[in-house]
Amino acid sequence: MKQVALIVAGGSGTRMKTKTPKQFLLLDGIPVLMHTLKQFASFNQIILVLPKKEIENWRFLCEQFKFNLKHTVVIGGLSRFSSVNKGLKMITENSIVAIHDGVRPLISKKLISRLIKKVKKGYGIIPVLPVKDSIRTITFDKTKNIKRENLYIVQTPQCFLSNEVKNAYKTTYKLCFTDDASVFEKNNGKILCVDGEEKNIKITTKDDLKIASVLMQ
Repeated sequence: MKQVALIVAGGSGTRMKTKTPKQFLLLDGIPVLMHTLKQFASFNQIILVLPKKEIENWRFLCEQFKFNLKHTVVIGGLSRFSSVNKGLKMITENSIVAIHDGVRPLISKKLISRLIKKVKKGYGIIPVLPVKDSIRTITFDKTKNIKRENLYIVQTPQCFLSNEVKNAYKTTYKLCFTDDASVFEKNNGKILCVDGEEKNIKITTKDDLKIASVLMQ
C-alpha cells in the first residue's frame, strides 16, 4: 500500500523568542524542517502543511540549501486540526499515512518502519513513552499527587489508514482533540501504542534545540 507522510509545521518562534519560526531554525547547519522531511524520503508522497505567510520563505530556504526532496506544500489552517484536515484532503487513494510534527527532526527511520508495519483496519498506531517524573494536579489552592504507572507521553508520527482518519476528521473540532489519535478515537477508532524514542523530542524552546544538536552527534 502507498505510504504518505503528512508533516505539519505551523509553529512560530514565540517560545524561542525569535522572529524565525522554529521549524526554520538551523540544526546541524540546515533548517529543522529539512531534517524532518528527510526521514520520510522513502515514502511515496510527502505532504507539508505550512502557514500561508511562511510558504515563500520555505521556497527560498529550499533554494538556499539546495533541498530537492520532492514534496507537496499545502496552506495550513488556523489550528493544527484544520491544518491536518487540509493535508489529508491531498491524499487521493487509500494509503498508510504518518502524521508527524515538523519540529520532531530526530525521529528514526526504524521507529517509522515499526509504526507503519502495525497499521491495520480500525486502528491508529502511536508512539508513547512512560512518564518518569512525579505528576501532580493543582487546582487553585489544592494539589494532589497522581499515580504515574499508567501515564504515557504521546509522540508522533501517528499512523492510520488514510480513508479512516480522513473520515474521522470530518467531525467538528472539540477541545478534547489534542492529537490525531484523539480525533480518531472520537470516531470509534482504536489506538495501539508502540514504544517511542527518547530522542524523538519536539523542539519548542532554545534548550530543546541545544539538546537536539547534542543528540545528533
